[in-house]
Amino acid sequence: MDVVLDSIDRRILRELQRDATIPIADLALRVGLSQTPCWKRIKRLTDAGVVTKRVALLDREKLDLGLAVFVSVRTNRHDQEWLDAFAGAAASMPEVVEFYRLSGDTDYLLKVLVRDIAAYDAFYRKLISAVPLSDVSSAFAMEQIKCTTAIPV
Repeated sequence: MDVVLDSIDRRILRELQRDATIPIADLALRVGLSQTPCWKRIKRLTDAGVVTKRVALLDREKLDLGLAVFVSVRTNRHDQEWLDAFAGAAASMPEVVEFYRLSGDTDYLLKVLVRDIAAYDAFYRKLISAVPLSDVSSAFAMEQIKCTTAIPV
């Protein structure tokens, strides 16, 4: 379903991305609507699948998950059976917070959050035992320069 967004819809989405717990009265005031029309727009955007979830964002450092690792995976297999097995294995590992299929030299890219190198080594051993892989390389993030969940609207 194609959704046509006007400037008020976009303002609502920007505000919800900043703070999904904002009271409807405050949100309506910020976007220039009364509460009922604001609520109806949020409902329409949710029903249309534009708003998919409302979540709490956590500080990974305070949860002792300070090491971010980008894992590049190459494989010689590109059949659905292998992909289903690999996707299922990766999805079952809580350390994997993002997972992409790519074009180019790397077939898959995983973003993994762990406590330290020893925890990454344990993760790596689980990953390579899950399905046959041609090549796995890891890049350890030295510094996080930008991190946002906000989509530009």
